Amino acid sequence: MIVSHPATTSEVLERRGISRRDILTFCTMTAASLGLPKEAAAQIATAMDKKPRIPVLWIHGLECTCCSESFLRSSHPIAQDILFNMVSLDYDDVLQAAAGHQAEEIRKKIMKDYKGQYLLAVEGNAPTNDGGVYCTIGGETFTSILEEAAAGAKAIIAWGSCASNGCVQAAYPNPTGAKPVYKMITDKPVINVPGCPPIAEVMTGVLSYILTFDRLPELDSAKRPKMFYGQRIHDRCYRRSYFDAGQFVEAWDDEGARKGWCLYKMGCRGPSTYNACASMKWNECVSFPIGSGHGCFGCSEEGFWDNGPFYERLSNIPNPTTDLTADRVGLGLTAVVAGAIAAHGVAALAKHKLVDQKLVNIETTKPVE
Repeated sequence: MIVSHPATTSEVLERRGISRRDILTFCTMTAASLGLPKEAAAQIATAMDKKPRIPVLWIHGLECTCCSESFLRSSHPIAQDILFNMVSLDYDDVLQAAAGHQAEEIRKKIMKDYKGQYLLAVEGNAPTNDGGVYCTIGGETFTSILEEAAAGAKAIIAWGSCASNGCVQAAYPNPTGAKPVYKMITDKPVINVPGCPPIAEVMTGVLSYILTFDRLPELDSAKRPKMFYGQRIHDRCYRRSYFDAGQFVEAWDDEGARKGWCLYKMGCRGPSTYNACASMKWNECVSFPIGSGHGCFGCSEEGFWDNGPFYERLSNIPNPTTDLTADRVGLGLTAVVAGAIAAHGVAALAKHKLVDQKLVNIETTKPVE
């Protein structure tokens, strides 16, 4: 692990024999992956020229490491460029060569020397029952490591659904008392990057944005970057036209499935899930679960493991209006509930009137005795 940070990104790249032209090409590709205008490429280049690399501590709690696996498969930009050229990954107990006391000394040194400057990346959540013994690293509970590392961090990035919303560990009955990062750390900025795992380019994109603009991306009410979680999968899904036309897959491998019809009736959570899967996709933009014939599980939404059964259609879906953001849905929930209650009352009244009218009709049509 590298523990010195005076060099800028451009200086590090030039030492590796990378030309200025290649650096500018990299900046253009990074801007495109973030959905920024072409002028932003110049801002990224300036940041790489003048700003030192950001120290990063990456810690692991209760999780399966799929977020790291996803991160390492980023293609635009590639993870190697992020790790070796744009940030200084000084501690990661999964990827680092150091081990034991040496590794922990590095973590302590970074926390002391770069207090208030380093980013804390958290993969996994923290067990809180029984003193946090269900996740212990180097003799310390992960809960205590998280709290200690967060105290001096500039900001915290919660990688994946485990860190962002609890995921399977926090599902009912949650025997370890697992909690996501934002419920553990309340006095520091937290960026949630949910997904099980998150899209690789979303992970590298968040780091690129922070390095370029020296600020956190705009977040929604769930602390997710709006540039990646601003719209529902349903709004950008290539199967959306089939939904609008009422053409649905009714059973696995039926004619509708073979024709690529909408998977809503098979339990797809795309209409209620905010993520960039439908536009950015996975595996170098090749496909995503819906593109492979499987409905969305809604893994970037809080409590998705308890929102089952997965293969049953949702009882209701949000307003099908395109470009409905998570914040607008949240603001409208009260009105929706009130409207639903009112509609229920009107329907009940109409039903009773209809029954009464039917009784009247029956009475008036009885034969005279």
